[in-house]
Formats: sequence, C-alpha cells, structure tokens
Amino acid sequence: MPKYDAYLIDLDGTIYHGSQPIPAAKRFINRLNQAEIPYLFVTNNSTKTPETVADNLTKQHGIPTRPDQVYTSALATADYVKGLRTNNQSVYLIGEVGLKDAFAKAEIPVGPADQASYVVMGLDREFNYQKLQEATFAISRGAKFIATNADTNLPSEKGMLPGAGSLVAAVVTATGVEPTIIAKPEAPIMEGALARLNQPQKPIMVGDNYNTDILAGIKNNLDTLLVYTGVSKPEEIAKLSDKPSHEINNFDEWSFD
Repeated sequence: MPKYDAYLIDLDGTIYHGSQPIPAAKRFINRLNQAEIPYLFVTNNSTKTPETVADNLTKQHGIPTRPDQVYTSALATADYVKGLRTNNQSVYLIGEVGLKDAFAKAEIPVGPADQASYVVMGLDREFNYQKLQEATFAISRGAKFIATNADTNLPSEKGMLPGAGSLVAAVVTATGVEPTIIAKPEAPIMEGALARLNQPQKPIMVGDNYNTDILAGIKNNLDTLLVYTGVSKPEEIAKLSDKPSHEINNFDEWSFD
C-alpha cells in the first residue's frame, strides 16, 4: 500500500519553472499515473482557467492533464462564495478571465458594486482607481471582502511583478478591512481541493515554497513534501521549528511506499 492515497501538488517551481520543464517532475507524475494514485494540481493563480492550465501542462510540458485535475484559487474562491451566499446575493468581481470563468460556471451572479454583498478580488492587470473606488464603497457599506490570494509579487523574466496581494493592499488601506484569503496557505483552498479528491484518508501536500505550499499542509494538518527545485532552500528550512514531513532535492528521490 502507498503511504499516501492522494497528492495535492503545486505547479510553478514544483512541476515546471515558467516555460522550463523539470524532468524529474514529469517522471513523478508518470509514476503517480502508473500507480493509479489520485492527484490534483493546486495553484494560487486566479487568472487562468483550468482548461488553459491543463493545456499548458499537456502541450508545453508533456504531462497529459485534464481540466478536472487542476484546482485554481479562482475555483476555490467560487466554491467558497457559493457556500456562503444566499438567494439574490451578487458579487462585485475584480479579476481576470480565470476568476470570471469560475464564477460563471458556479452560476454566481456578478454585478455592480452598489448592489454587491461580496467584493471578490484577484490579480487584475487592468486594475485602476475606478475599481478601487467601487470596491471601497461596497466594503464600507458592509459587503464581505474576499481575496483569491495574498501573493504580493510574481516572478517574471524582467523581475518581480506586483501580485494580487499588492492590489488587495490598496483596498485594505482604503477601507481598513482585511479580506478573507482563499489560497495557500489558508484553509479554503485546501478544503476545496480535498473535497475534489473525495476526502482521501491520507493526503499529502507537495510543493517548492515553504510559505505557501508547506504551510498550507501544516496549517491544515496534512503531511508535507518539500522539493528543492524552486523557492525554498535547505539552509532556510534548517532554521525553522515547523519543518516539512519530508524534504527531497528532486522527485527522483521520492518513493510512494
């Protein structure tokens, strides 16, 4: 019997680096498929649809992936709001196609800020003063403030770009209200991911970033596997009291048994 019956797996830094594949990660996914162990790719990205992510994995990285094997922070946010809302409650949405698509598929009404019971915010590269103003008014009137993720920066070829968390900070400054955060390391995305995997008995969270992936597991009582192919470094982890359950340099070192 495998020691874990389901894997929640981060993407960037774990399965690939931007457009660059990580060969051991591809072999790891192949081994999961051969062993028939369920897994779900769990990403804080809210701008892309599961279809786009799956298509990229399949065509760019040679990892055949179905959209239902991808769980984005946008999907997790839609699941969370669907569980909260009552009849006739609508959402003022700040975000891109991934977030808009998730709310449309969840059949959650999206409308103007002055009628909104929720302000939902993800990365929006067309964010402007008007959107900030509308969100501020709605939250000041009592709309619940929800953010897909708190990632302040995103890596790019030119350097670090502002992430969703940087835009969220503007709304926090304007309103004095902290949002409910959905993505890793917080609980909502983990609860949603485990539900998608039909509540496995012994799941494990896998990733390269201690502050998002590994803390997501630790905070939600899952075992964790940190792979040193991305953000976190062994010398940093050595200083921490709450360590990952397992640490590996690459996936070729990992055994399922």
